Amino acid sequence: MNNPLVSIIIVVKNGERYLARAIESILSQTYDHYEIIVVDGQSTDNTEKIAKSYVKVRYLLQTDKGIANAYNIGIEAAKGELIAFLSHDDTWTNNKLSTQVNYLIEHPEIQYTVAKVKFILEEGHTIPPGFRPELLEGEHTGFIMETLVARKTLFEAIGKLNPEYTVAEDVDWFSRAKDHNVPVAVMPEVLLYKHIHNTNLSLNSSVNNQNLLKILRNSIERRRNQQLTEE
Repeated sequence: MNNPLVSIIIVVKNGERYLARAIESILSQTYDHYEIIVVDGQSTDNTEKIAKSYVKVRYLLQTDKGIANAYNIGIEAAKGELIAFLSHDDTWTNNKLSTQVNYLIEHPEIQYTVAKVKFILEEGHTIPPGFRPELLEGEHTGFIMETLVARKTLFEAIGKLNPEYTVAEDVDWFSRAKDHNVPVAVMPEVLLYKHIHNTNLSLNSSVNNQNLLKILRNSIERRRNQQLTEE
């Protein structure tokens, strides 16, 4: 694998306020062999117009519902050997792709990488319910979609995102990767700025907690089955 194509998937719905900023952070990358796939969940604002104004963007309209389904549409459409993800309201450092792609080139046994993340409260916004204020301090290792760069074959091996989860679909995917002992590397530097604002959809604590409990039960069941198989 030399100079692999990276498919970058942006899932968005009514993201006109932040989408251009996210795309610009991709266009500023020092690694330039990539495609951008915007999966639009039937926006009613200027999201489509903004996405289509960039020649490097491939725009896809989502017909079903849910973030997991949107991710899966992007994964299925991806032409790259590697797949990365960026939320429409977040931004990357300009060395994000080069750091992770070069690591995967140099370490063919590693199937995916994540990185450190810094959380930033958007100006004029208050901390939304469900968000832990202490996360705004310092740097944090992020096992989240926006830090992920993975080999496309990994999604074939352990599956794509599970549409059963309306939130925490990424937690489920990373849990499956861990339970399957997939080799991972954590980049020791901040490569993602995650912007926090009042309209962050993933901070619905009630639904999120229900899904997290289900994901935990599924993980325990997978590990129990693996132990029985090994005995």
